[in-house]
Amino acid sequence: MSGPPAPRRLTLSRYILRRNGVPVGAPGSLGNMLRRSLGASSFAGFWRYWNPVFGYLLGAYVFSPLKRFLPRAAALLATFVVCGAFHDLVTLGVRGRTAFLFTFWFFFLGVGVLLGNAARMDLSGRTWPVRAAVHVIYVVVCLGLAIAVQRGLGSTALHGLGPA
Repeated sequence: MSGPPAPRRLTLSRYILRRNGVPVGAPGSLGNMLRRSLGASSFAGFWRYWNPVFGYLLGAYVFSPLKRFLPRAAALLATFVVCGAFHDLVTLGVRGRTAFLFTFWFFFLGVGVLLGNAARMDLSGRTWPVRAAVHVIYVVVCLGLAIAVQRGLGSTALHGLGPA
């Protein structure tokens, strides 16, 4: 006798439909993503709707495996760092060097999600423009922190990867 069937993993197509409300590549997909992410009630909600293709891949191949042996908060933060590092790898491939700006930026974005969760952030009672403004400010503040860290560490130490 076998146990209960393993839970079915959500396919990418169904994940995108759930997050965007329209199928992959459908008209209105980008608009739905922007409206839903910027109108989310928390920073965690923002990321649930932002770039569902990347979100699916990060959830399935980074976050889920990490949370098997790390506390959920550490797995979440590590997933943000991996995402930033991936963006920096693209920068390295395109420019031949990177300053790890995305890695720092995504670290702070992850910290923002954790702080929002700890504070039980709930913007659902606010209007959409207020929620959107809060999310834009969050992203910009995290970028500012990343730039400050990058500058604080010194550009020569960070530009050591790749040709000068």
